[in-house]
Amino acid sequence: MSGSRIALVHERLTEIAGSEHVVEQLAVEWPDAQLRVPISDPDAVVDVLRGRVDVSRLDAVHRMIGRRTYAPLLPLVPTALRRSSFADVDAVVISHHAFAVSAAHAAGDIPTIAYVHSPARWAWDREMRAGEASGPAGRTALAALAAVARRAESGAAPRLTAVVANSTEVATRIERWWGREAVVIHPPVDTERFTVDPGATRGDFFLLAGRLVPYKRPDLAVRAARLAGVRLVVAGSGRWQALCESLAGPETTFLGRVDDAEMTRLQQTARALVMPGVEDFGIVPVEAMASGTPVIALADGGALDTVVPGVSGVLVPGGSDDEVVARLAEAMASFDDGALDPAGIARHADMFSRSTFRRSMRTLVDSVAR
Repeated sequence: MSGSRIALVHERLTEIAGSEHVVEQLAVEWPDAQLRVPISDPDAVVDVLRGRVDVSRLDAVHRMIGRRTYAPLLPLVPTALRRSSFADVDAVVISHHAFAVSAAHAAGDIPTIAYVHSPARWAWDREMRAGEASGPAGRTALAALAAVARRAESGAAPRLTAVVANSTEVATRIERWWGREAVVIHPPVDTERFTVDPGATRGDFFLLAGRLVPYKRPDLAVRAARLAGVRLVVAGSGRWQALCESLAGPETTFLGRVDDAEMTRLQQTARALVMPGVEDFGIVPVEAMASGTPVIALADGGALDTVVPGVSGVLVPGGSDDEVVARLAEAMASFDDGALDPAGIARHADMFSRSTFRRSMRTLVDSVAR
């Protein structure tokens, strides 16, 4: 059914990150599809979606508060999505990471496919939620929002025609928390932008890239670099930056947020990228692989789908914080720069290209569209 009429759904367009890149590629695959989204910031609308975004009444409230924050509106997002209209479409494709599956209630008998970046991990995982909140008021507010997210997901999950997970790890969470089986389709990675540069000279540094937030555990990489006595470059910022700086030795350099050109250069010239946290999938590590750069990752989460020992990097066993730090330090201190072929690493990354993602999603959607 190559001519299927599709409606797309996303929770919010307030930034451009991994889930927004997924929506972008869905919009490329179905160029006539409109995107339903409760709130939207014009700066977060990529070119392919210009003129294709339908917002809810919440967007007017978002504008009234000057788009300074969307957090107070989140409890209202499920209701806004339940009031969506999906007339004259053959299928609804939802991009979900907390509330978006609520749109399944509005779809009625229209086939509905949820592409799940993860069930709301902070809502189901009490330990993770504790790390995301600060102070009694913050913990109370996040606990209340978590209850809203769990209700939204639990109520919508049985209504979904098909569930797609972005990794094996996420498929396991979906089965545990939603009681649904999911097919795995990995998210799109821009393997055209991130490529091996034959003229680039490898530096003497390991790279830690991305947001410095608790669940990504940047502190473990910083501690490991200090223990191993190896140079670490940190490209990114976040609320744990001050903590990481306090743990760092002179071998670690903090660049803050960098632009796309600088990130590409860092990915192409690092000895290896370090991924110390449990990721849903992990786009940044695959970008490194597409650049011919291996990855040293915790053997957990999305890394188990992407990091193949002897092909694309090194997997470090988990354990207590001190054990992980020691194992990361050992992996960095003993790292053999010539053990893995950059061209082979890049070929491995091609498995996660944007075209592969679009083709897989097209096949699945056409199989269930009415």
